[in-house]
Amino acid sequence: MDKENYEILWENVFLPQIERLVSSVAFGSFIMNLKPVDLKGNVIVLCTESKIFADGVTNNLIGNKIKEAILKCDTYINDFEVVVAKDREEYLKQLGEDERENIQNQGSPINAKFTFESFVVGPSNEMIYAAAKAVAENPGDSYNPLFVYGGTGLGKTHILMAIANYLKIHNPTLNVLYATCEQFTNQFIEGLSKGKGTNANAEFRRRYRNVDVLLIDDVQFLATKQGIQTEFFHTFNELVMQNKQVVLASDRPPKEIEVLEERLRTRFEGGLLADVQPPDLETRIAILKRKSEEKKCVVNVKVLTYIAEMNDGDIRTLIGKLTKVIFASKLHEKPITIELVNEALKESAGERQEELRAEDIINSVCEFYKVSKQDIMSKKKTKEIALARQVSMYLVIDMMTLPQVTVGKIFSRDHATVNYTRDKISEQMETDRKLSIEINDIKKKLLKE
Repeated sequence: MDKENYEILWENVFLPQIERLVSSVAFGSFIMNLKPVDLKGNVIVLCTESKIFADGVTNNLIGNKIKEAILKCDTYINDFEVVVAKDREEYLKQLGEDERENIQNQGSPINAKFTFESFVVGPSNEMIYAAAKAVAENPGDSYNPLFVYGGTGLGKTHILMAIANYLKIHNPTLNVLYATCEQFTNQFIEGLSKGKGTNANAEFRRRYRNVDVLLIDDVQFLATKQGIQTEFFHTFNELVMQNKQVVLASDRPPKEIEVLEERLRTRFEGGLLADVQPPDLETRIAILKRKSEEKKCVVNVKVLTYIAEMNDGDIRTLIGKLTKVIFASKLHEKPITIELVNEALKESAGERQEELRAEDIINSVCEFYKVSKQDIMSKKKTKEIALARQVSMYLVIDMMTLPQVTVGKIFSRDHATVNYTRDKISEQMETDRKLSIEINDIKKKLLKE
């Protein structure tokens, strides 16, 4: 089952209801130690680090309250199960091979925080917001396909994930699949490489054509890939003919995608083309204000304005700067002022950063965590290697001016995985002081070398 399903249901639907039914002590001691890891039919699977917490949650009183809260939410989930595991990766290792592959290969991970509510609307993006909301409320009826295009870091991925997140809550019986064009391509090639004697191609087509809503990011990568374009054309046609919703995102309009087959171009232009423009200053300030509130940090509007004026387009870069400032404030226990902003961002503006290579960052992380570069680049998912890989991705994004697609190619991961990893590490650093210190130590070493 897709990861985003259980995260959204747990965080946005079940947790608030549970908090109303149990004592604050029980909520803080037991409920907050639970992490959603899977959905099995009508049962949500929760994991915790020890048997003590598992037993505490499944005792008659707390367990009954959790089940009562789940039933009150009136979703298709009617029960819960608790397993002992530190995290999702450990849980996956405990599953059989077939179960693990089924969970991991459904699509790219979706950030549960990318919702319509967290999307700041301004003059530059109000059209795409309205169109996406209409698609989410009536998939297959409003605009099909919906083709979203615009520059890097303007919120295209946020919009696609907002549609998916909305449907997971309001229309959970629909089969929704979000994937990057790179993932679509790689899975198709993998099917071909297994040969005609396997059912890989049939499995690939079942995955992408047996859906109610298909969301594909970075469609511009279809350019020059003739065989992939043919497969994508047939997938697209079959879905639209059945009134299944298709939403596409690209960094440019269809007419500007080089070497794109004319039949695909006309199909893409047959729905609604929605252009998302760089946000104006007021919208950038509003975005930074919203992000600072999400991080439970009060930042003076003059400071937010100062940061917003540093950049006139890329929202992702803006948020990255705000994250660095908040991190510096907590690390040094200083209030957030314009002086602190300049101090926190000074390193990223220096000449040393321009000279920094991704290889330098990866090597430093390997040395710090005592793992090999080969392990980081592999698909191994042990806790130590996964952490080193995620920190490497985070630091490459944080310390270098590279597009996320480029970072994905460095690590042989897709754009969505890089985006998810950056957000995950950024959020962990806010609550995990040990991780924050480790990352800061690696950064200091790199900047001194």
